Amino acid sequence: MKSQDVINIAVAETSMIVRTGLISVLKHLPDLNIQTLEVSSIDGLHLCMESHKPDILIINPMFDGWINLEELKQKYEAHETKFISLICSVVDSNVLKGYDDSINLFDNIESLSSKISLMMNVEEDDEDTDSLSQREKEILGCVVRGMTNKEIAEKLYISVHTVITHRRNLTRKLQIHSAAGLTIYAIVNKLVDISEVKMKL
Repeated sequence: MKSQDVINIAVAETSMIVRTGLISVLKHLPDLNIQTLEVSSIDGLHLCMESHKPDILIINPMFDGWINLEELKQKYEAHETKFISLICSVVDSNVLKGYDDSINLFDNIESLSSKISLMMNVEEDDEDTDSLSQREKEILGCVVRGMTNKEIAEKLYISVHTVITHRRNLTRKLQIHSAAGLTIYAIVNKLVDISEVKMKL
């Protein structure tokens, strides 16, 4: 899937504040063309699945009391919809079995964008391959300073999963697959000072 392709996402949540808030965030995710649909009732959910066949359904596992995910998947298995649980409260981990991924109210925009991009196998446009985003430059700087994925995640307040995704994008964009190569690139492009990394060369 290309980044300009439309991703249809339905959000099933009874709380209007949570539902409309999440939809607002989804519409503002960078580099993703997302069309959204609000679902506030069980009848609306079945109508949505039958008529709109969303690419992704983000649903509160406690929607309408409790959702039987396996039944829902079997009923609409031909649609190839991905299911993401929306965690708004403490939920038993057994309830989350079967979901493709989960998001919660504390996920930041990078984490949400990363999860959707990975789930839909979104490829970035070729013209973007030479330019690094500000976040990618920050992560590259951390990498060449010898920081682990966990340390980078804590420093930048993002998930380890998001760090790994950015690192994968970095090597793809730059076509540099060694630590030494990344270090040289970072120094030449003034992303780090040589004094910060000379021990690692």
